[in-house]
Amino acid sequence: MFTLAVCAEMVFRDLPIPERARRVHDAGFQVEIWDWTRHDLDALARTPAEFSSMTGYIRGSLTDEDGAAELLRTAEESIRAAEQLSCPRLNLHGTGLDGEGLPVVPVTGEPTGEMWIAAHRTLTRLAELGESAGVTFTLENLNTAVDHPGVPFAKAADTLALVAAVDRPGLRMNLDLYHAQIGEGNLVELVRRAHGLGLIGEIQVADVPGRCEPGTGEINYPAVASALVDLGYEGTVAMEAWASTDSDLAMERFRSAFTP
Repeated sequence: MFTLAVCAEMVFRDLPIPERARRVHDAGFQVEIWDWTRHDLDALARTPAEFSSMTGYIRGSLTDEDGAAELLRTAEESIRAAEQLSCPRLNLHGTGLDGEGLPVVPVTGEPTGEMWIAAHRTLTRLAELGESAGVTFTLENLNTAVDHPGVPFAKAADTLALVAAVDRPGLRMNLDLYHAQIGEGNLVELVRRAHGLGLIGEIQVADVPGRCEPGTGEINYPAVASALVDLGYEGTVAMEAWASTDSDLAMERFRSAFTP
């Protein structure tokens, strides 16, 4: 039913990224990467891996004029990088993140009305860029309690509202269920709502607590998979999770959870 992908940044961590991509491919999964500027794209392109998603910007934010201009400029660079890897999806966040996952421009409290308007305008322009280039930008929900304090529009409800407001095929939601469990919970209902609106670009998974593979924490991922089958979801489910012990075992646990 689903296309399964694995984030190469989080498995086989003793190996170079091209070799990680090869190992993930050999195990039968598509490959996701983060910041493409840190990698040798030529070496990745020479692997047999099929790339599913990568970071869609280098710097910038959705909510201020200068940050939006930088986000759009670096998104164009990311489109060219995605073309080199034939990667169909480019991932976004509410603002740029540093090496520790913290926002470059943190927000205190809820986003203001002006920030919502600015984000809608910036995302519309990104969607237009994606449509022209034949790629899809995906806006990912994050959690602010554990991993990404201060990121605007982090909640799944906010991310979904922005994608719905833009309502263009060049922008979809990257529904990260690890982050949603920490921030909001009620995952099956969240999946149903996002799928019913036709706005899911992909789904990412990891367990809570610990952000390791399915089966290591509290989330009943087989129940989530069953709900996705019932809904007729046929898109990508990606494991964006640390391997709790062995990377091959982590990928098999992921495969088992999402093979109804």
